[in-house]
Amino acid sequence: MRRGARWAAVAAALSAAPVVAAPVRDARLAALAARLFPSLAGHVPALAARDARVSACAQAPACVVAAAILRDEEREALAMAAATHGDDVRREVDGLNEVLRVYGVGKLPRYPLIDGSDEPFGSTGFAAKVADAVWLASAQQRDPATGGDVSLSLALALLDVNDKDAAVAFEPLDRRYNAPALARAKTLDWARWRYTAILALGVGPEDPATPLSARGKLNVRMAAERHAAGEAPFIIVSGSAVHPRDTPHVEALEMRRALIERYGIPPEAIVVEPYARHTTTNLRNATRRLVALGAPLDRDMLVISNVPHIDAIASPAFVERNSRELGYQPAAIGPRIAPTAIAVRASRLSLRVDPADPLDP
Repeated sequence: MRRGARWAAVAAALSAAPVVAAPVRDARLAALAARLFPSLAGHVPALAARDARVSACAQAPACVVAAAILRDEEREALAMAAATHGDDVRREVDGLNEVLRVYGVGKLPRYPLIDGSDEPFGSTGFAAKVADAVWLASAQQRDPATGGDVSLSLALALLDVNDKDAAVAFEPLDRRYNAPALARAKTLDWARWRYTAILALGVGPEDPATPLSARGKLNVRMAAERHAAGEAPFIIVSGSAVHPRDTPHVEALEMRRALIERYGIPPEAIVVEPYARHTTTNLRNATRRLVALGAPLDRDMLVISNVPHIDAIASPAFVERNSRELGYQPAAIGPRIAPTAIAVRASRLSLRVDPADPLDP
């Protein structure tokens, strides 16, 4: 057989053979899985009963979502299989189930003005997103990030079709935004300052066209004044794109811009924390940045905001809210230094991952 004819025969045989897609790795999917479900990502043991429930649905979207929600006994089986980090697995399963219920079933989220599908529950738009997610989950089950697990794949797909990937939107955070501050922190004598950092809280504007609200500008000024007075080596700006819903402006990034452009604060004195969407997670996430800086956690941090905001942080209700929403206190509330400033002592409990909030883990 001539060479050309031989290649033609090979090509014909290949074209007739069934095509089996090779598994590929979606980097954004992998980042989201690792951020929200680090103990589950890529290695969930087989769950025969769950798989049978899903198979019986014959790809009917609403049925698939309901069947993918892990039951208590399945949650415990996964936790027991994990041995040394069973509690982490339990938290992650609870978070996975919350994603399935909020974005796949229509459960009202904790913060409905911020979270949940943009399509109203019961609408054709909501049903279409769920159907798209079921299709996408099926397609991506061979991705290494999911390890073939239908529940994990579906939860990630529901976040994806709703464009709820803010949990990884700023990664790698410290390399992109905080490298100058991290380099400076290595040379510091922390004992020189009264506080480890000044935490400036974001205050969202009322309309999506406004980058930084009047109260946000006030917080920036107060933080710049206290930094100029030598009270702390760093200003941590904390706040995500929260108010109003779907605003394109990230509070932390807008405050950073104002500190640099309006007050001449150098980038090496600013730490960006762009994930927090609530006061509870402002304090929690600021602690994580302090740990990254190598700051001593047995020293106070100074929190700056408007008077009603500081009133709320100083109240017993804030302690109760932390217990209810986070399950722990991200910081011990200290003395009120001024109407607009309060000292807090960070807690290492803030390093715990909480995937129950898929936008602010």
